[in-house]
Amino acid sequence: MTVSVVTGLSEAEVAQRVAEGKTNDVPTRAARSVSEIVRGNVFTRINAILGVLLIIVLATGSVINGAFGLLIIANSAIGIIQELRAKQTLDKLAIVGQAKPLVRRKSGTGSVSLPLAPSEVVLDDVIELGPGDQIVVDGVILEESNLEIDESLLTGEADAIAKGIDDHVMSGSFVVAGSGAYRATKVGREAYAAKLAEEASKFTLVKSELRNGINKILQFITYLLVPAGALTIYTQLFTTDAGWRRAVLAMVGALVPMVPEGLVLMTSIAFAVGVIRLGRRQCLVNELPAIEGLARVDVVCADKTGTLTENGMRVSEVKRIDARPTGEERSDRGMGTVADVLAQLAADDPRPNASMAAIAEAYKMPPGWTATATAPFKSATKWSGTSYGDHGNWVIGAPDVLLDPTSTAAEEAERIGAQGLRVLLLGSSDRSVDAPDAPGTVTPSALVVLEQRIRPDARDTLDYFASQKVSVKVISGDNAVSVGAVAGSLGLGGETMDARRLPDQPDALADTLEQCTTFGRVRPDQKRAMVHALQSRGHTVAMTGDGVNDVLALKDADIGVAMGSGSSASRAVAQIVLLDNKFATLPYVVGEGRRVIGNIERVSNLFLTKTVYSVLLAVLVGLGGLSAKLFGSDPLLFPFQPIHVTIAAWFTIGIPAFVLSLAPNNERAHPGFVRRVMTSALPSGIVVGAATFTSYLLAYQGRAATEAEQTQASTAALITLLVAGVWVLSVVARPYEWWRVALVAVSGLAYVVIFSIPLARELFILDPSNTALTSMALGIGLAAAVAIEVIWWVQGRVLGEHRRLWRVRER
Repeated sequence: MTVSVVTGLSEAEVAQRVAEGKTNDVPTRAARSVSEIVRGNVFTRINAILGVLLIIVLATGSVINGAFGLLIIANSAIGIIQELRAKQTLDKLAIVGQAKPLVRRKSGTGSVSLPLAPSEVVLDDVIELGPGDQIVVDGVILEESNLEIDESLLTGEADAIAKGIDDHVMSGSFVVAGSGAYRATKVGREAYAAKLAEEASKFTLVKSELRNGINKILQFITYLLVPAGALTIYTQLFTTDAGWRRAVLAMVGALVPMVPEGLVLMTSIAFAVGVIRLGRRQCLVNELPAIEGLARVDVVCADKTGTLTENGMRVSEVKRIDARPTGEERSDRGMGTVADVLAQLAADDPRPNASMAAIAEAYKMPPGWTATATAPFKSATKWSGTSYGDHGNWVIGAPDVLLDPTSTAAEEAERIGAQGLRVLLLGSSDRSVDAPDAPGTVTPSALVVLEQRIRPDARDTLDYFASQKVSVKVISGDNAVSVGAVAGSLGLGGETMDARRLPDQPDALADTLEQCTTFGRVRPDQKRAMVHALQSRGHTVAMTGDGVNDVLALKDADIGVAMGSGSSASRAVAQIVLLDNKFATLPYVVGEGRRVIGNIERVSNLFLTKTVYSVLLAVLVGLGGLSAKLFGSDPLLFPFQPIHVTIAAWFTIGIPAFVLSLAPNNERAHPGFVRRVMTSALPSGIVVGAATFTSYLLAYQGRAATEAEQTQASTAALITLLVAGVWVLSVVARPYEWWRVALVAVSGLAYVVIFSIPLARELFILDPSNTALTSMALGIGLAAAVAIEVIWWVQGRVLGEHRRLWRVRER
């Protein structure tokens, strides 16, 4: 029991500690600072490569050929702007969703308890504790009443630990039962869990299949770049006899398109925009992969209370129970009426849960009894109680735990619970509630019937998951029949099981989870075991919850989703926090994940196709240069100058990729990202590269060619490249919608406009005046487009994928 009430620090004492730096100065999020964001987006490997090539081009005096240098500015500016916006949104949301401990501060002759941000806590502050509260700094217990602390997130010890006066508590642990207060002894970076918390809250891309896939692709490209780049540099500088300026421009023109400069950028933009969009829906994303991860989830484990039903409840009915033998006279004088007992129990609960808050609302006139012993509610025991001396020992909790299941009262509770109502038993015990063998023999006095309102959006959310082939498992600590009734009213089929009958063996548990949909009377350790069992069968599991009893399962699930009104402990371990407590927000999170995954796959196809055809073209031209040196034939100058590859990327890759990366996309996420992208990009890139090289060979006039003839040959090769490149875009944009068709059409027309304007032709070093060469280039480009089209359909047949030209609207 609490032995004293300790006052807090005065304003002067707080100010002194702030001046001495004894504050809890751990950052709320381990996000990068503004200067780190700027450096991180400017000094990148891709910017370094493009920067060196830009300097080389500018050394030749050809400023227009340095236009690709604008990519450095674009890469840096877009990355910086998006990350700063994401940081601003996340920081605002983090403040909203941040748990605020109750801190005692002196006020006049007494003290008041103020909810403060963790950063406002100073050394020696007195902080109050209640069920579900997270301990924000290290300290020593000053007051306690049946206080139990869960340190599993720090030590791995699953069982809650009882804490007494002068016992130490560590930041990062949380209260599972009882109440109390502690004095802060270590704050800021000295606290035990400060480094762990800082590391855990990083805005990062850990365990992302998308990120890992892109890294593998970039490694593959690096292996291609080294030999292709070396060959290009050698042949253009030492075999062409074209003068160092023209040779350098040709070399840079070969190397620039090999670099997938926009791939990582577009990925970052897509993720950042996703976070901002979800932020506007009051969804706090603690880790970026959570957006992607939830899109891959195939099982959602949903808690009933606070997720499918609203947190608020009201007392619907109180049914008196007469458990005495027939003919026995009532002998409860001095015990008080049921109304007195309920009112006193509610008044004496320092941190009432939703059920006790409803009882307090209904019974507002406690008789003023003095408590002699208390037993706080625990998820493991399912009951709480208070002893009042001569007024009796009273317990309130789950009827199926406190009653003989064959009794009339238990049967009545079962019948009421089957209607989807929550039922609590109020009973008197034959021993003090703090006795080791409590509650002992319980004599039932009344059934307290509580109404829970089903969330109006729960049915639509469950229907959405069903349409997306995502299984929903309702896991609750409430009575199984009551949970089953709620699930049934929401259209969830499947069997309902009492978790007390669940097998302990992991394989048997996994089998049961495959068969049943709804589970009641689930203990916290069982929730965790159920998550593990589902994962053992290859499922990607999302766990939703709001209470302390959900923390371990939230932590071990692939994606943990906590409600904003839930306990601070549950919010701390979850990757996603629904700050407005709307279960209906989850479909939007799934939608954002699918948009990111699907669109990045499209964008990757565009960038990697460009890399493949650029490397192939460089290798073919390089081999041609080597053969010329060996056999004395005319050397091959690389067909393009840097400005050519720059304008080629504008409308076949850059602008369309930006639009596609932000477009709606509801296609289901599938594993095998790298395989699919490489399977698509390699053949397309080979076709484009081979067609462009063929067009250039047929147009090339040899070393005797004039500057005009070389420009005409380069223009012919560029026309072939653009026709094939636009068709690659048209394939990647499928299935079509009106705006996708418009995107492809505008991209193609943009090049028609460029070739039609004399000033543009002069500026971009283009000469399509040779009708024969231009017609030939168009013909080869169209042939390449046909080949790309055939490959796309054949790939679909071989891979067993249903390919379609137009999007079919779901009804």
